[in-house]
Amino acid sequence: MSETRDAIMDAAERMIRKGGYNDFSFRDIAGEVGIKSASVHYHFPTKEGLAAAVARRYTDRFIRAVDAERASGASATAACREVFRRSLAEDGRMCLCGVLGAAARELPAEVAAEARRFFEVGLECLVSSGMSREAALRLLATLEGAMLMSAALGDEASFDDATRELA
Repeated sequence: MSETRDAIMDAAERMIRKGGYNDFSFRDIAGEVGIKSASVHYHFPTKEGLAAAVARRYTDRFIRAVDAERASGASATAACREVFRRSLAEDGRMCLCGVLGAAARELPAEVAAEARRFFEVGLECLVSSGMSREAALRLLATLEGAMLMSAALGDEASFDDATRELA
């Protein structure tokens, strides 16, 4: 990937995590990256394509991070909790696919599909580690909810309080 493409995706990710899919434009991204709007369109012809690419990258990065935690000996539960916690600690923002998932019915199909993929892949990862589907659903719901509470309260410690028994 080119540096410009990465910078565009990084800016879009920050904007989506902060305000959702409808809270950014190519002009906003161009201004943040320091390029012309036409350059954003060159790399991503549509907003839908950009948001879907950002969600795909986010999901792949999430799974790699969980796999790395698991490789260091963490359980699937502890690994997911740590990856969510680390994401929250980095910038205090919601999970990108949690933000998109909350608005899935209003999203273009391509973007909604990538948000859904995050949850499907996460569930697959947990179930393949031996967890029941119901337990995997509860875990992801708990982690997403704890992120939401933490962001709404402006209190990172509330994530730890809500998920302490998972550690």
